[in-house]
Amino acid sequence: MNQSVIIAPIGESLPDFLSLKQYSKIVVIADNNTKRHCYPILKAFLPKHSVITVPSGEAHKTLATCGIIWEAMTKEELDRHALVINVGGGVIGDMGGFCAAVYKRGIDFIQVPTTLLSQVDASVGGKLGIDFQGFKNHLGVFNIPKSVLIDPVFLKTLPEREIRSGFAEIIKHCLIADGAKWNEIRERDFEQQNWPDLIAHSVKIKQQVVDQDPTEKGLRKILNFGHTLGHAVETCFLNKPANQRLFHGEAIAVGMIMEAYLSFKRKMIDQQTLTDIEEFLFATYGKVRIKPDDIEEIIALTRQDKKNKGKEIRFSLLSGAGQCAFDIVVTAAEMRRSIAYYLG
Repeated sequence: MNQSVIIAPIGESLPDFLSLKQYSKIVVIADNNTKRHCYPILKAFLPKHSVITVPSGEAHKTLATCGIIWEAMTKEELDRHALVINVGGGVIGDMGGFCAAVYKRGIDFIQVPTTLLSQVDASVGGKLGIDFQGFKNHLGVFNIPKSVLIDPVFLKTLPEREIRSGFAEIIKHCLIADGAKWNEIRERDFEQQNWPDLIAHSVKIKQQVVDQDPTEKGLRKILNFGHTLGHAVETCFLNKPANQRLFHGEAIAVGMIMEAYLSFKRKMIDQQTLTDIEEFLFATYGKVRIKPDDIEEIIALTRQDKKNKGKEIRFSLLSGAGQCAFDIVVTAAEMRRSIAYYLG
């Protein structure tokens, strides 16, 4: 299940990809933001094509938006020899890929990730899906794109908050698989990080894990460190006013502190490792204000996590800086203590 990931200027990688196969039609899927800021960068390198534009943001990663996309694909009379190019962050990659994977039982698609988060994580590995009834990525499939074309130039279109959000997944990759890299990045401030180097590093780690376990039966679960409680926090905040919502990476940073604490309480990491993680993440992201009323909702949301088995809520926890274990059953009482620890 090796995935073709190309890190190169889009003006080179896109024409090279399109030269490999003759497609009957090409359609670009973008959101309001990427249509304005990112689509012009690759438009010149595309033959005749059409563009489907959808609203931006996690709140629109729904079946209703998929219906808009499928309706547009149908009006364009796309056949099974057409190509979909997803231009955007994780939401567009997940949803556009999902729509391509089920349209006429599947047509080719490629990912052109435009956020740091999608370049280092969401676009690699073939996980596609949408949110449903408030549950994140509740409906989805595994389907590998024909290629992922990563160009760091798109990072110049992003506000700093988006880049900071993506950095959380880089931190996660270091914590679960490369202790030396973790020690390297935590010695630098956010503004001093080398993004092209870290993108290549994260892609390599994720590809190595996914190649060994494409459909998340075992090892791939380590990529979910920080995500059991992190996704629950993110989903909880989706129901709040727009100005209080968290970016994905911000929620995962919260989850990583909570889950590092769980790792410590299980004697899987030592106090110094927990302190290093906590200090670096708080310095980079600050502290999210979780209200007492939110705590039980966050714990309830973990019951929908895709790693669970029966009524067991299963976590991926650190077994050292640069190592991770999976399928670790955690109780609601332990989660409450980890949230209390985060809140200090």
